[in-house]
Amino acid sequence: MLPWTSLITALTLLLYFVVTINVGRARAKYKVPPPQMTGDPDFERVLRVQQNTLEQMIFFLPALWLFSFYVNPLWGAVIGAIWLVGRVAYAWGYYQAAEKRRIGFGISSLSGIALLLGSLVGIILSLVNYNFS
Repeated sequence: MLPWTSLITALTLLLYFVVTINVGRARAKYKVPPPQMTGDPDFERVLRVQQNTLEQMIFFLPALWLFSFYVNPLWGAVIGAIWLVGRVAYAWGYYQAAEKRRIGFGISSLSGIALLLGSLVGIILSLVNYNFS
């Protein structure tokens, strides 16, 4: 059982749900009907937050679970929580102006890379231990 990893996963899905709702609200506010994907630049930034969050989740979630399984579930959750803080900072900044997304992007990118590299180390060590036992 990995309850901390599960909590971070659920919070990630909640974050994605919120940024998706924000796209619907922005469509109404800026009068950009579906399936239109362009229009007011403020709408386009809200849409980019949702799209980029989805793109990053595809990388983040497997890395989170692999790290939690092969390295440590508590540390995986801590690094995953940092990733979430980064994504919130990314969204908050990007909603204001494109150049304000950098800090959040950096935080989430570095924590995602830490999960991936840690996973690779954990998997390799597991394979080495398996082959020599």
